[in-house]
Amino acid sequence: MSTTPLIYLDASQVRQARSLARRAGAPVVKLAKAHTTVSVERATLRLAGLTGADHEGQPWVNHLVDAVRGQVGLEHGVTTPVFDALRAGAAPDLLTLAQQSAAGSVTFRLPEGRDLKATQRAARTAVARGIRTIDAQRAVRDRLIRRHGDPKQTPWIYLIVATGDIDEDIPQAQAAAREGADVIAVIRSTGQSLLDFVPEGATHEGFAGTYATQENFRLMRAALDETSREVGRYVRLTNYASGLCMPEIATLAGLERLDMMLNDSMYGILFRDINPIRTFVDQRFSRQIHARAGIIINTGEDNYLTTADAVDAAHTVTVSQLLNEYFAKEAGLEDWQLGLGHAFEINPEVPESFRLELAHALLARTLFPDAPLKWMPPTKHMTGDVFRGYLLDGFFNLAGTMTGQGILLVGMMTEAVVTPFLSDRDLALQNVRYVLDAAGGLREDFHPPRDGFIQTRSRHVLGEAVDLLDRIATDGLLDAIADGTFGLMKRPADHGKGLDGVIVRAPDYDNPAVTLLETGATR
Repeated sequence: MSTTPLIYLDASQVRQARSLARRAGAPVVKLAKAHTTVSVERATLRLAGLTGADHEGQPWVNHLVDAVRGQVGLEHGVTTPVFDALRAGAAPDLLTLAQQSAAGSVTFRLPEGRDLKATQRAARTAVARGIRTIDAQRAVRDRLIRRHGDPKQTPWIYLIVATGDIDEDIPQAQAAAREGADVIAVIRSTGQSLLDFVPEGATHEGFAGTYATQENFRLMRAALDETSREVGRYVRLTNYASGLCMPEIATLAGLERLDMMLNDSMYGILFRDINPIRTFVDQRFSRQIHARAGIIINTGEDNYLTTADAVDAAHTVTVSQLLNEYFAKEAGLEDWQLGLGHAFEINPEVPESFRLELAHALLARTLFPDAPLKWMPPTKHMTGDVFRGYLLDGFFNLAGTMTGQGILLVGMMTEAVVTPFLSDRDLALQNVRYVLDAAGGLREDFHPPRDGFIQTRSRHVLGEAVDLLDRIATDGLLDAIADGTFGLMKRPADHGKGLDGVIVRAPDYDNPAVTLLETGATR
C-alpha cells in the first residue's frame, strides 16, 4: 500500500502527533484492562462452543452469563464458575448447563486450590478450540486469495446490500460482485447495535438492514465464495462489530471468515449513546479477535462530518484516526488491517471545495501510508437532485483515485434520500468503473506544489490536530468525549447505555480468551 507521498509533512510534527495519541490513549487502555463486560464474557463462552437460543430467541449464552452473574458475579470471569460446574457433573456440556441454569437448577461457586487450577485448564482447552477455528478460517482466506486473486486495482470497490432478508441480500450481493464490487457490506438492521444479545439463525425481517447473526454470516460467506470462483477474484464480506454486542459479533465474524468489520473506537459512544467505558472495554477485546482473524477494521470518522462542519472539524477526523491507530495497534492489529475512515463531506458551495477535499484526503494518505484507508462518499449535502448527486459522486471517485485511497464506498445519487434501487447501484458502479478506468493512474502525475493551496491546508489541519491532541492528552480522552469534542456529541463516562454491563475485574480475574489472544498461544 505504501507509495511515495504526494505532500510534505514535517516528520517531527507527525512523531509528536503519534506520541500525543499514545499519551491520550494509554489511560483508556489501562481502564479497559481493569474491567470486563457481559459481552466480553459471552464472547468467551461462544469461543468455547456455546450456541443456540431458547424458544423466545434469547441466546443460551445470555442465560448462562446472567445466571453466573446473579450467583457469584463476573469479576472473576465467567469461565471459572461455568467449567467448575461442568467438572462437578452439573451437566454434560455447555448447552445443557445453560439450559439448566435458565431453569434455576444449577448452583455456581468459585473453586479454590487444585480445583481452581484444573477448572482453568479445562476452560482454556475449550476456548482454545474456538481460537483454532478462527486460525483455520484465516488460513482458508489466505488460500482462497492465492487461488482466486485480489482485485487488479485499488481502491477496492465497496458496496452496501441491505434488504432486511438474508435470502434477498445474497442474490443482490452476488450480482454486485459480478458488476465489479470487491467488498460486499451487509448493513445491520436499524437498532441492532442497541440489542444486548445477538439474534440467532437466518433472519428475514430486518429494518433498513439485515440482522447480524452467525447463520447470516455463514450463508453470505458461502454465497460469495461461489461468486469468487465465478469472477476470478476473492470477494470480501463486511459487517458491523459495534454496539452492545461488539465482542460477540467480532467473535462470530472470526468463526465464519468475514474479511472486514466496521469497528470504531468511539462510534457507539458518540452516535448510539453507549457508555464510554463499556465501549472501550468491548472494542479492545473485539480488536484482539480481529487481529487474530486477519480481519480489516473500518473506522467511523466519516460520521463526525455528518454532524459537524467538514472544514472546521477536519482536524477532529485526524485526531480520531490517530487514536484509532493507537488503540488498534495496542490490540495487535497491523497497518494493513487499518481501514481508517474519512469522507468527502465538504459543502459543495464552499469555494475550492474539491481542493480542500484533496488536501484532507492526502493528509490521511500521507499520515497512514500502509493503511487501506476507507474513503466515504458525500451524504450530508445530497439534495435529491440526482444529476447533481451523480456529479458529486464522480468527483468523489476522482478524489479517491488521485489520492490513493484503499477502500472506496460506492456513492449513489439517491444516497440519504431513499433506499437505493438496484438500478441506482448499477449506475453507481458504472460511475466508479469509468473514473478508475479513465484516471486510475492519475496519481503518478498529481504532485501538488509544496507551498501551494493543498499542501498548506494539509499542514494546517495537522497543526490543529496536534494542538487538540495536546489538550486531550492533558485533560483526558474521556473528558474530551464528554465535552463534545468529536462530532459535537457530549457523552459523559458515567452515563450511556450498557453501563450496567461493566464489571471491575478482581485481582484473580481469569479469561482464557484474553490470555490466548494476548500471548498468541492456542493451547
